[in-house]
Amino acid sequence: MDASDWNARYDTSELIWKGEPNQFLPPEVADLTPGTAVDLACGEGRNAVWLAKKGWTATGVDFSDVGVEKGRKLAAENGVDATWVVADVTTWEPPVDGFDLVAVFYLQLGAEERRASMITAVRALGVGGTLVLVGHDLLNLTEGYGGPQNPAFLLTAEDILDDLTAAEVLLDVELVTEKSGRVERSVTTDDGERTAIDTLVRVRRVA
Repeated sequence: MDASDWNARYDTSELIWKGEPNQFLPPEVADLTPGTAVDLACGEGRNAVWLAKKGWTATGVDFSDVGVEKGRKLAAENGVDATWVVADVTTWEPPVDGFDLVAVFYLQLGAEERRASMITAVRALGVGGTLVLVGHDLLNLTEGYGGPQNPAFLLTAEDILDDLTAAEVLLDVELVTEKSGRVERSVTTDDGERTAIDTLVRVRRVA
């Protein structure tokens, strides 16, 4: 899906994903001191707004101007400030100083574009900063619920770690993996609770 497709999807009076953060974000940042944060592919801005409410200086980046505008509105409704950027995360140039936290949640890209987005994510990460990524795991296609049905847009923790290793070499930085693997997510449906299978990777830049 390109920006126009996402614009069409987000062009509703209500939030598609509601206003709450992704369930994995709060526990993954609970041990971090609020600083600067960027949510890459922020969609309607729910994660960036939640971070701002928790004291982070938050930025949301997405190539959907409709989604970004909804994020800006959500921030205003919650009484917080955030910076909003309309840009493609595969080519966006982050600030030189980087961020203390880079969040990437459910970015649906093919392998080549995903690698480019991971270069952006690492480039956006300041020394000492943390990168948290959650995406639809490849196993979800056959054993989980929902998510993209095209395997080209699914991933594994190994895929992401390989992408990050390539980014380390290209950008001459050093990352330490703190967490990587599959996680389960409960999804409420008309037929009851179902289980989705995601990938979660958390790394820290040490140099």
